[in-house]
Amino acid sequence: MIKTLQKLAIVLGLAPPLACAYPAYDMVMPNGSQLHLVGSIHMGTKEMSPLPVPLLKQLKQADGIIVEVDISKPVNFNGRSDYPHLSERLSEPEYLELTKISQQLKLDIKHIATESGWQAALVLQNTQAQQFGLQGEYGIDFQVIQAANQHDIPIIELEGAQKQLNLLEQLPNNGIPLLQDSLAHWQDNEQLMQIMVGWWLNQRASNESLSLPYGMGGDLYDLMVANRNRQWEQQLLALPKGKYVVVVGALHLFGEHNLLQLLKENAGVTSYDNATPL
Repeated sequence: MIKTLQKLAIVLGLAPPLACAYPAYDMVMPNGSQLHLVGSIHMGTKEMSPLPVPLLKQLKQADGIIVEVDISKPVNFNGRSDYPHLSERLSEPEYLELTKISQQLKLDIKHIATESGWQAALVLQNTQAQQFGLQGEYGIDFQVIQAANQHDIPIIELEGAQKQLNLLEQLPNNGIPLLQDSLAHWQDNEQLMQIMVGWWLNQRASNESLSLPYGMGGDLYDLMVANRNRQWEQQLLALPKGKYVVVVGALHLFGEHNLLQLLKENAGVTSYDNATPL
């Protein structure tokens, strides 16, 4: 599943080296609806605020803002925290790696030891992002939702918080595969954050052929990415005619069964005749 930045740029409608401040693609749906499809990073740096002027212009002209989940809404989750210790649910090498990573993050392992596998994975990923200097208030989703509320633009959720929680709870073995994937691709995830932040800070890609690290595959990829892309495709096709800004995680826009590919190949969606992809 490893793609070069050049291939990713083609998928996103970009021309390498990256010349714009954020990855996006303008599309026309079969019913005439116009989509500005934006690849988001959910946590960002202070330098990623305010949003790029071209994106703010798109938002102000939109009939609706479409996001995975409206994170400005309160979320209630009362999950279990009495699972067997992670040392019993991971192999010895995996638990050693977890211990090493927890020490690097200055995270007391006892705080996640009896959580579900997916909760432990999310705590690790969130802590890693914070250590990298990323904060939720500077994430693209949060800023877009703030702008939508400020300009009284309707917000449409593709999933919502409860549906996302339900998805995580459907993971086999209480989400241990997600934790195992996080441990196996820990360094790749750090590189991935650097690349995606670079998109939003208008950093140009190297002339060298860089690999975009992304290791998730198999059933986990199908459940967490591909199946969701297929569901989102149908939801976008069902929208009433209008102009929309669609903000989804950037990783949903590349790789097998990515959202952009599904829309173009299965739904007959086309790019604007007179638009230059951002």
